[in-house]
Amino acid sequence: MTISAIVIALLVVWAVVIFNGLVSLKNQVANAFKQIDIQLKRRHDLIPNLVNSVKGEMKFESETLEKVVQARAGAVNAVKSGSMGDISKNEGILSQALGRLLAISENYPNLKANESVKALMEELAHTENQISFARQLYNDLVTKFNIKQQVFPNNLFASMLGFVPAVLFEIPQDSKERENPKVDLTV
Repeated sequence: MTISAIVIALLVVWAVVIFNGLVSLKNQVANAFKQIDIQLKRRHDLIPNLVNSVKGEMKFESETLEKVVQARAGAVNAVKSGSMGDISKNEGILSQALGRLLAISENYPNLKANESVKALMEELAHTENQISFARQLYNDLVTKFNIKQQVFPNNLFASMLGFVPAVLFEIPQDSKERENPKVDLTV
C-alpha cells in the first residue's frame, strides 16, 4: 500500500468523522427546536382558557384581552411558517401581551381568588419556565453546531457537505422585552 493511498484513506475517514459529527449536532438542534415547539403549543393552548376565565371579570380591559388573542394568533402562525426570526418576534409580542394581562389581573381581587384562574396562571408560569429552559438548550446546541462548522478544518468541508449555520432564538433588537422593567414600590 502506498503512502498516497494511506493519506487518501485517512482523509476519507476524517471527512466521515466531520460529516457524522455535524449530522449529529444538526439533529440535536432540530430536536431542541421541537422541544421549544412543544412548549409553545402548550402555551398557545393555555391562553384561550385563561382569556375566557378572566373575560367576565375584566370587562373594562377588552383591549388587553384582544391584544393577547391577536398576539397568540400571530405566534401560532409564525410557528407554522417555521422562520426562526418570525417565531422570535411573534413570541416576544405574545410575552408582552401576556405580561400586560397578568399585571392588570392583579387589580382584580376576584380573579386572584378564583381557583381556576390561579391554576391557569400557575400552569402558564410553569410553561414560561419550560420555554425558557428549552430556548437555552436550543441556543447552546445551535452555538455548538455553528462553532463546529466554523473551526478549521471543518470549515473546509461543512459548506461543501451542505451544512449551513443555524439561527439562534433571540429577542429582536427593537423588542420592548429588552427594556428594563419599571418597579414602583410606593403603593
